[in-house]
Amino acid sequence: MAAPPPPGTTQETLADLGESELIRRLGAFAPPDQFADDAALLPETGGRPLVVNTDVLVEGLHFSDATTAAADVGWRATAANLSDLAAMGCTAVVGITVALVAPAATPWPWVEGVYGGIKEALEAYGGVLLGGDCSGGCQRLLGITALGTWAAEAPGAATDANQPGAIASSGPIRRCDGLPGDWLVSTGPHGLSRLGLALLQGEFPGGSAAYGAPSQGANPTEAGSPAAPLAALLDPNLRARAITAHRRPRPRFDAVRALIASRPARLGWRVGGCDSSDGLAAAAAAIVASSGCAARLDRDALPLDPAMAGLPKAAAWCLGGGEDFELVLALEPLWAEALIAALPGTTRIGELVAGEAGALGWSDGAPWGAGDGGSAAASGYSHFN
Repeated sequence: MAAPPPPGTTQETLADLGESELIRRLGAFAPPDQFADDAALLPETGGRPLVVNTDVLVEGLHFSDATTAAADVGWRATAANLSDLAAMGCTAVVGITVALVAPAATPWPWVEGVYGGIKEALEAYGGVLLGGDCSGGCQRLLGITALGTWAAEAPGAATDANQPGAIASSGPIRRCDGLPGDWLVSTGPHGLSRLGLALLQGEFPGGSAAYGAPSQGANPTEAGSPAAPLAALLDPNLRARAITAHRRPRPRFDAVRALIASRPARLGWRVGGCDSSDGLAAAAAAIVASSGCAARLDRDALPLDPAMAGLPKAAAWCLGGGEDFELVLALEPLWAEALIAALPGTTRIGELVAGEAGALGWSDGAPWGAGDGGSAAASGYSHFN
């Protein structure tokens, strides 16, 4: 990120730069001459299907200066789109295009920071900045289209998901491919991102107003300086993990590779699933709604970070906090057991059962919403509500 200007100087704005200079500067974040034309030529994908996804991040809804630095905005916007590629079963990223909308008074260093974060995410997970567009507008907005591919076909099954090139035959992950009897598994903990947002906003995890305001002079956007009472109540390591989970989410391509490598040889490719960007319960409901069945979740197996277990809102945030970007998968039990053994942090959270399409319940027979904030969390996040 660019250093702040010396005292008494004025930052360049997008109005100062104009569209042509803005595009020229943004081209520094892409391969040479990638921004030279009106459209991008895509690299050869070897005949493999190309998966395309588009997502939008809006200021005030998905990010704000109070909680998210410019570089983190770029990272989160990119990671959210790449997570959708992983949720479809992609193992490789071709690249992304970026549409930027911003008021003319937007400082160039903010834009530079955003694109720096985009570049960091692409360097971490693959792909390049292919191009995009920019426009003036009343508020800042990033629209990203990501392109990815499935794993190359190869006979046999790999035995080590971390071994380079250890890829077995694969296919898509689709919400509609779950069946009654499948285990429902999560590739990691849920609720951390929501806790991170609460910390950045100076909100006590239990919702108590007494702990809601930052201490005098504290900067709520810094991991090391939340409200003083909150700092005394939470494990510093948990605090750091939560803020990182919110600012720098991870698309789970590693989980897809482990899924491919752990598939029992006698099983064909059938995987129901999606990512949990809108919440764990929303992901489970989406899978069973598309698959024409229901799901029962195990109340005692909610995928919580152990350090969160004692927080009053832990279960509700696990179910409906959103933006955890883990994969939620419906798998035949034999495959699910193999994946759990191969991928640390993966757990069985329930099962798919015959019943009303999209219905959720508890494995102990209790109706959905009985305790643990189930009903409030069931729908997760939804735009326009």
